[in-house]
Amino acid sequence: MSSHAFYHDHPETLCHQTEVIASQPGRVRLAHSPFFPGGGGQMADRGMLRWQHGELPVTGFEGSGRDQWLVLADPVADITGTVEAVVDPAFRQMMRELHTGTHILNALVFQNFDGALVTGVQMNEDGTARMDFDVPGADNDRLRSLEAPVKDVLRQNLAVTDSYIGIEQAAKEHGLIRSRSVAPPANPDGTIRIVEIRGLDRQACGGTHLAETGTSRPIRILKIENKGRHNRRVRIGLA
Repeated sequence: MSSHAFYHDHPETLCHQTEVIASQPGRVRLAHSPFFPGGGGQMADRGMLRWQHGELPVTGFEGSGRDQWLVLADPVADITGTVEAVVDPAFRQMMRELHTGTHILNALVFQNFDGALVTGVQMNEDGTARMDFDVPGADNDRLRSLEAPVKDVLRQNLAVTDSYIGIEQAAKEHGLIRSRSVAPPANPDGTIRIVEIRGLDRQACGGTHLAETGTSRPIRILKIENKGRHNRRVRIGLA
């Protein structure tokens, strides 16, 4: 059995039949869940759980890993057997585009601003995202000029792949862990997931991404804000 999350091993599977392994009023645990539960600035998936006697929206997630519970919209009890977990495809696609876009922006800032680290990130349901960078004294016009190379990366349609390495090795490789304060949690086998944009970037991440950069809508830099002496906030949005 894979020690990796189902949504990492099967990123295109958005409708999945699986077994309920535990049930309480208003929540269930599944043998395999296609839902991304949120984290790293990415919002959790939305969707439905369907079973023999009905269906309900999934409204949240509790716990983690194999102990993760899906929280349902109503406290229905006795959901057992085979169910169908259905991820909202439009919302997942938007999050994949935004998360891939933040990696592209992150890579360009890291390369052009002396290895500047991320101090915060948040993707939003309106198709925008913001990234905070530790870039003391950075010229905001220079940051804004990164919109052109971001668009160029999308046009190049670079492959986006993932792999796994040991957490200790990841910590030793410069630039793999790009956030100043947090890192993706390790898998049960002690590995950490690395997302690579072919020829551009390679960094640790636990979110969902596109398979190729060219499948994203155009991305614009909407605003640059000064958030303290060291911090610059870059807001981006999908066209």
